Amino acid sequence: VDAPCGISPQNGAVPGERGKQDKSVKRGNWGNQIEFVLTSVGYAVGLGNVWRFPYLCYRNGGGAFMFPYFIMLVFCGIPLFFMELSFGQFASQGCLGVWRVSPMFKGVGYGMMVVSTYIGIYYNVVICIAFYYFFVSMTRVLPWTYCSNAWNTPDCAGVLDGNLSSRAALNLTHLLNTTQKRTSPSEEYWRRYVLDLSDDIGNLGEVRLPLLGCLGVSWVVVFLCLIKGVKSSGKVVYFTATFPYVVLTILFVRGITLEGALTGIMYYLTPQWDKILDAKVWGDAASQIFYSLGCAWGGLITMASYNKFHNNCYRDSIIISITNCATSVYAGFVIFSILGFMANHLGVDISKVADHGPGLAFVAYPEALTLLPISPLWSILFFFMLILLGLGTQFCLLETLVTAIVDEVGNEWIIRRKTFVTLGVAVVGFLLGVPLTTQAGIYWLLLMDNYAASFSLVVISCIMCVAIMYIYGHRNYFKDIEMMLGFPPPLFFQICWRFISPAIIFFILVFTVIQYRPISYNDYVYPTWAISIGFLMALSSVICIPIYAIYKVCRSEGDTLLERLKNATKASKDWGPALAEHCSGRYAPAFSPSTESHLEVQPLQPEKGQSEAAAASPVQGSNGSAHSQDSRL
Repeated sequence: VDAPCGISPQNGAVPGERGKQDKSVKRGNWGNQIEFVLTSVGYAVGLGNVWRFPYLCYRNGGGAFMFPYFIMLVFCGIPLFFMELSFGQFASQGCLGVWRVSPMFKGVGYGMMVVSTYIGIYYNVVICIAFYYFFVSMTRVLPWTYCSNAWNTPDCAGVLDGNLSSRAALNLTHLLNTTQKRTSPSEEYWRRYVLDLSDDIGNLGEVRLPLLGCLGVSWVVVFLCLIKGVKSSGKVVYFTATFPYVVLTILFVRGITLEGALTGIMYYLTPQWDKILDAKVWGDAASQIFYSLGCAWGGLITMASYNKFHNNCYRDSIIISITNCATSVYAGFVIFSILGFMANHLGVDISKVADHGPGLAFVAYPEALTLLPISPLWSILFFFMLILLGLGTQFCLLETLVTAIVDEVGNEWIIRRKTFVTLGVAVVGFLLGVPLTTQAGIYWLLLMDNYAASFSLVVISCIMCVAIMYIYGHRNYFKDIEMMLGFPPPLFFQICWRFISPAIIFFILVFTVIQYRPISYNDYVYPTWAISIGFLMALSSVICIPIYAIYKVCRSEGDTLLERLKNATKASKDWGPALAEHCSGRYAPAFSPSTESHLEVQPLQPEKGQSEAAAASPVQGSNGSAHSQDSRL
């Protein structure tokens, strides 16, 4: 663990000499500010913007979903995004180290790690499916273009098949009968060939070897891009964060020129206001904001921890949040123009055309691609874009876990061997992802997506707000931000952090519990035991918070429970800016040179009681005052 503020400068300066530059040599920094912004955009803009947001819009009444979505963005998303960036940047620590601010709540950091682990496992499986489609697109005719393959059924009817013109002449009854059973070749390719879908979540079947191979490829790519931490990933994002917008624009132009595209876009934009009263719509809006912006995953804290201390993270948080949500809406236009075209072509309502979940990106999009001239080229480009979108997020998920482990151990030995920690985490992630490449893999993937990474995020965010605003103290935190940025957070953010965001989050949680409905995948209803596993996954991240809090209170000094609670929640002695040159005001050192040299050689152990080191440096009280006690030394 890094030494207390102002005791052991991490920037290479000798003790007592003021540092000359705003850099941490020990941990490393972003090469420049553009790298941080692009990485954060790549982290926030991910597969969810393509396969989750349009799907939630379609499920929750089209344009009506926009209203709760933007309410959640303004009052929850952006404020929490700014809070996490400022939190990580101030302390220059990952999602565990930052909780020196109030050690009892370190369980929130462990909860973030658990959430990032779950998401990292199944997210890379979606990337591996994109890799698979990317590789099979390297052919003259895309394999999901026609219905003449071994895996197709008699119900298959492709948009490019020759019998389409004759179908218009059929009588209405026959038309309805055929369209009710009709499946597209891309849907049959997805279900019957790529997934080879089993009939039940418990029936794993065999591992799909092509998917397993692609999973290995995706983990190798993630590892190679992170081999030198933020120094290597910071260079990769120049391409991975910008190229997807080029492809999205090409697909948007092609989409709106198709017949029936306007119908789809109107379905996307026209509000069905009755849906507004459904708590599930608001719940989906909240979870999508958390999911998409990456709040409560720990990634934002981690990425910001590599910033220079005086970086304007307020500006960054506004830019990144708005870019992310604009991308979601933009991707929705691309999806719904295609859905409108398909619905118009088949003569059915648009709601009957789309598939649920990740399948939307692997069914609706591929079918649209068969309509483009030189379709394999566009298919390669599109799936390459999906890979890049996914990798941008996956980099940060892996870096979050690695940074948390390295910062927690904190000695020189592990810092020098950070590459091996990255390799270890990648190997474990690959092994845990293997069951998701089986024939029942998509059921497990959706179970993890619905339970492991939805409302546990909301609970974690709420507790983080309360811990920083009410336990550490809002005045202390506002002073910290002013010291870092040169100005206090705007009044709107102060009000949101203290009252509005926690209140909205809490009420959304209550409504969702009241209106809870078990998940299903198309016609398949999940058995009770599978849903129980889902709840256990959701609980596993949240349960870290009370377990660690109880542990910390038991280990704290004090004769009564109240004294122990006070000591467990009080900011740790080594809370503050990481570099000596930034320790001013209440973080300024207040000890003699002999104290300084004594502390530099004394290894600090993170889990020891604070009493041993209380005399080492000023202790930050809950009221912001600093107390120097060097009697024991």
